[in-house]
Amino acid sequence: MTENGFHDATTEARQVDVWWRARPGANIGMPTGEVSGVVVVDVDVHGPVNGYGSMRRAQQAGLVDGWMFLVATPSGGTHAYYPAVPGQQQRSWQAARAAVDFRGDGGYIVLPPSSVLVNGARAGYRLQQLGSGPSAPVDAAGLRDFLDPRPQPRSLPRNAAMSGAASDVSRLAAWVANRQEGERNRGLFWAACRLAENGVNPVEALDLLGAAAGHAGLAEREIVTTVRSAYRAAHPSARERTPDRPGGSFARAPAPAAPAPAFGGLS
Repeated sequence: MTENGFHDATTEARQVDVWWRARPGANIGMPTGEVSGVVVVDVDVHGPVNGYGSMRRAQQAGLVDGWMFLVATPSGGTHAYYPAVPGQQQRSWQAARAAVDFRGDGGYIVLPPSSVLVNGARAGYRLQQLGSGPSAPVDAAGLRDFLDPRPQPRSLPRNAAMSGAASDVSRLAAWVANRQEGERNRGLFWAACRLAENGVNPVEALDLLGAAAGHAGLAEREIVTTVRSAYRAAHPSARERTPDRPGGSFARAPAPAAPAPAFGGLS
């Protein structure tokens, strides 16, 4: 309908009228974050994936109070709307194992009365419940740490061969851990190349940088692939391999399946 999707969002009444006359049945999307003043915690339900257990735990921990209203989604999930924090960037993130997403700056949300096809039948987004108390911003970073705790970067083994500025591997790992979306893979690749060039064993490098990259938000598969590529680039004639899965504190067991209890009055 628009060339740039939700990036063409506007509050200009004349433009909205043109769009609505052309496509009266179109769905409605809204950017989240500071641009709209709204952020959303998205509780997913897709087949065996169910985020209500995670959301209930977060609710019991006092991390998701203060929502303005709840919207039921076509798949059986819930969108909890919160006011954005003025002047503070809140990036979108996904806690896949907890089946909970956060839609903030850079994201968007589909609004009622939009609808989609689910198993051949049309199902809609609908307002489920209004908040009964005063609304308050959600601590998105705290919620993410609670739902998907990240391992802390580890120190370099004492026998690793490093020298010069690259000898401060703890600082290197901390730098990787603080990369933002869009620069995480490149940052991890660069750091892994530095370790490779300084003679660090690829298994040790993966164990060290894997935790840091996981803290930044990269998935395990991406981390292994990126570190392996870095070592191949640094040693094109070598046959060194990194393991398919790192060991130690980096390998995390899958979260147990969660039931679908009530959240905020939903049943």
